[in-house]
Amino acid sequence: MSLTPFYPVGTPGQPWTQAHKEQWLARIGRKRSYQEEVVSKITELKEKFELVPYGALSYDPQRYPLLALKTQHWDDSKPVVLVTGGVHGYETSGVHGALAFAETQAASFEQHFNFLIAPCISPWGYEVINRWNPQAVDPNRSFYPGSPSEEAAALMALVGSVGTPLAHFDLHETTDSDEEEFRPALAARDGKPFEPGVIPDGFYLVGDSDQPQPEFQKAMIEAVRQVTHIAPPDDQGNIIGAPLEQEGVINYPTKKLGLCAGLSQARYVTTTEVYPDSPSATPVECNEAQVAAICGGLTFILTQG
Repeated sequence: MSLTPFYPVGTPGQPWTQAHKEQWLARIGRKRSYQEEVVSKITELKEKFELVPYGALSYDPQRYPLLALKTQHWDDSKPVVLVTGGVHGYETSGVHGALAFAETQAASFEQHFNFLIAPCISPWGYEVINRWNPQAVDPNRSFYPGSPSEEAAALMALVGSVGTPLAHFDLHETTDSDEEEFRPALAARDGKPFEPGVIPDGFYLVGDSDQPQPEFQKAMIEAVRQVTHIAPPDDQGNIIGAPLEQEGVINYPTKKLGLCAGLSQARYVTTTEVYPDSPSATPVECNEAQVAAICGGLTFILTQG
């Protein structure tokens, strides 16, 4: 394949040097406020949850505190449910879907579960609408010991403090910018040719190939179907290059890839993927789809006793 330049940073075919990463960072600017759009909403929920500060990003500790919500009346006899959003800070409904679940639905399940909700794991990424952190590191490939990502390391320490969750819902989006900006940047950073892909139009889930739980995934798809459309496979029968396991579901080796969904030994694990650029979905529907997925998954778990 030709190594024709495709990204304005770096030399085609050669991995980025530190100077290239600094050049990339210089192109990035703030586009929205984590404090105004996220921290304010988290603090509004302090009457319903225990507000847990679990660190701050060294890039700007005052601007980027790391905050989680924890069930107020924690009961060690109940299983723990982990909800994470904003691992990729640019994926807006991951953040606001987690907040919406905390605000509107968590109370209806608290008799059965303890909740730990981390709505925005990557606040710098949220502000600049980017997939990476300032070191050009993808937090969602960094959930392993000795992580190069402050964001991932802080969340792993937080989760370790409450024990192994029974379930983990990691809320994401697949956007047109994945194909227009972030995958080209990844190829350039790693000195590899960019191979165009297909962005699926609709909602889908990524299960853990080591523990796929197909009925759990199906229950979430059925719940989300009431809110928005489910992504069809491409003409190869794939979604983002992975074979379809069932309607709207693919599986990844979450631990091997260092994904947030693989950070624990949770029995029930899923990564949600909403498509906010679809002409058939609104921002409100994207948030509602995230909430529906969590509720559908929790309802299924309750049927399993």
